[in-house]
Amino acid sequence: MRSEGGYAGNVTSQEAFTELSGDETSVLVDVRTQAEWAFVGLPDLRPIGKEPMLVEWQSFPPSGPNPEFGAAVSDLLAKKGLDRSAPIYFLCRSGARSQAAAIALTQAGYTNCFNISDGFEGPLDADGHRGTRSGWKADGLPWTQS
Repeated sequence: MRSEGGYAGNVTSQEAFTELSGDETSVLVDVRTQAEWAFVGLPDLRPIGKEPMLVEWQSFPPSGPNPEFGAAVSDLLAKKGLDRSAPIYFLCRSGARSQAAAIALTQAGYTNCFNISDGFEGPLDADGHRGTRSGWKADGLPWTQS
């Protein structure tokens, strides 16, 4: 079933982690920037024998979508021996860039592209901070910071 946006649909970070844990063909693509990976942290999939694929949707400062995004993800999936039906979970800070990435890869012929709608840090809380209300970090899922 397709969502209104033309991709497989939205999932929470907890739902994505459960699927990543249970399906060896599933992958996580973190579409945030290099700066976010370095300074905010990364999902740690080592406990489930995986690692996230890191492909920027757009660089910092923003200059529009990365024109090599689809090719880069395709290459990484091919190196893992995965085809266009592999479940792909896209993650960004709060669900916007990852949704755009899920739509783009679906349009490129991938059939199971999911957006992690609460992202790595989730929405802003009452104090204007992320990472406290929902998202990968707030849900207590494994992550690491360099």
